[in-house]
Amino acid sequence: MSVWDKVRGEFIDIIQWTDDSTDTMVYRFERYNNQIKYGAKLTVREGQAAVFVNEGRIADVFQPGMYTLETENLPILATLKGWKYGFNSPFLAEVYFCSMHQFTDLKWGTMNPIMMRDAEFGPVRIRAFGTYVVHVKDPGVLIRQIVGTDGHFTVEEIMNQLRNLIVSRFADIVGQSHIPVLDMAANYGSFGDFLTKRIAPEFESYGLELTKLLVENISLPPAVEEVLDKRTSMGVVGNLAAYTQFNVANSIPDAAKNPGGLGAAGAGIGLGMAMATPIGQALAGQQAGNAAGTPPPIPGAATYFVAVNGQQTGPFDLQTLASQAAMGRLTRESLVWTQGMAQWTAAGEVSALTSVFANVPPPIPPKA
Repeated sequence: MSVWDKVRGEFIDIIQWTDDSTDTMVYRFERYNNQIKYGAKLTVREGQAAVFVNEGRIADVFQPGMYTLETENLPILATLKGWKYGFNSPFLAEVYFCSMHQFTDLKWGTMNPIMMRDAEFGPVRIRAFGTYVVHVKDPGVLIRQIVGTDGHFTVEEIMNQLRNLIVSRFADIVGQSHIPVLDMAANYGSFGDFLTKRIAPEFESYGLELTKLLVENISLPPAVEEVLDKRTSMGVVGNLAAYTQFNVANSIPDAAKNPGGLGAAGAGIGLGMAMATPIGQALAGQQAGNAAGTPPPIPGAATYFVAVNGQQTGPFDLQTLASQAAMGRLTRESLVWTQGMAQWTAAGEVSALTSVFANVPPPIPPKA
């Protein structure tokens, strides 16, 4: 065996990458002095791609399969090296393996609340979070734009940038949608699909493909959620006067179980009943007035009540009514009422509400 054959035998003749991690995107195949034997065997497994880099320039890209590294299998590298008349000597090149499988359950979320204007609550702050799925679409672009010379590039190294892209576009979409906060839960799927299409080109500029994005939750600040819970509780209670009297009546058996304190307890119960009676009468009168369609006057600018599915909602000022009209929730046929009106009237027939429908086109006339 000649000295040259012995030296050639020391160069790597099998190039492959096996990895059991789930977060490695790109791995550089390490070998002494980056020397590869002419005729070496390259194995690219399913879910992988191999990229050859010569002097900082991306050359040949190999898809899954087994290859013998010769001139005909390295056309771009052969051109860069100037191999015009055949070649059988060791050569220098860097080999990067890219994982082409999907990286799933990646998290995104708003670090700070997003400010938006809601038609019902006014200015509010919301938070959102979810998951997304990506995979490497173009290994060359990924190495050129993001990886560089990183020998072990993981998905965590790019997650912050991807998350920032998602949150930024999510804020734009939510702000432009004009969907009420309480209705957003019914639109998680639409938000996710629209975000996927909107952000896909920006992911592709990194050599990645966004295959799926899910919005899992959109929430309000804790203080606002607490108020909403109280509002919901009031709706569940229903008749507050009857509820107050019911609680007082339930306290009587407990007082009877304590004979020693019956006098004080009796006095407390009597006081409670005395207080419950006027409170119940006031609440009952208020509910009766609301049920009769005669709410108390609201000071300041004119406000209107709107009938929705046979139920009274409001009152709403003109700005809120204009927002509802723009979203189609308030139409010219919607019944409205304000102080001084004799009866419920279609909104389109109230002259004071003409400005509300200024930017809303009239209904399309039926075909002849």
